[in-house]
Amino acid sequence: MMKAKEYREQSDNQLQNLIKENKEKLREFRFALSNKQLKDYNEIKKAKKIVAVAKTILKERFLKNTKKTK
Repeated sequence: MMKAKEYREQSDNQLQNLIKENKEKLREFRFALSNKQLKDYNEIKKAKKIVAVAKTILKERFLKNTKKTK
């Protein structure tokens, strides 16, 4: 997993794609978990954290841009 600094260097589109990919992974992990096929439970935690960090950075950028326009 990358550091938050490395995520901040990515564009908005890259972060949105990252969120999309990890949400799809979470969906797959849930199916694997329900079928008792999931081997590493930490993968769920990692995917959730990536989504949270990316969403936080996008929100910070949005708030920063709205303050500039006021």
